[in-house]
Amino acid sequence: MKIKDISRISHRKVVTVRPDAVLSEAIRELVDNHIGAVPVYDAKEKLVGILSERDILEWVSRGRVDIGGTKVKDIMTREVLVCNPEDNIEAILQTMTDKGIRHLPVVAENRLVAMLSLRDITEEMLLECNVQVQHLHDYISGSPT
Repeated sequence: MKIKDISRISHRKVVTVRPDAVLSEAIRELVDNHIGAVPVYDAKEKLVGILSERDILEWVSRGRVDIGGTKVKDIMTREVLVCNPEDNIEAILQTMTDKGIRHLPVVAENRLVAMLSLRDITEEMLLECNVQVQHLHDYISGSPT
């Protein structure tokens, strides 16, 4: 199965922020959109980072609390792994697990097309397993599929 086969991500709005946005604005985007990370794009529409809940918590744990005066670029993760819609889900899941990443931008032809989360992968794999179990059940019981 490929990333492009995860239907729940293709219909979801992709939220981004600018590096010069204040942290309070970025947090508001995370909260309002019920998301855990947001890609950071510059004025030239180039991916320059990602801001996650973890980035914010690490920043706060160091005693910083000025969310109105801090810029996204000051705390975002700058080295961003991305995936492609044609990538294999199992391979991406392994990469995310190995790197401790919960959110990954999906990029096609240098354009952000979706955000992928571990939850998206887990739900898609669970759905696929349930379909396979039903097919096996039908096969064993002799029911038509």
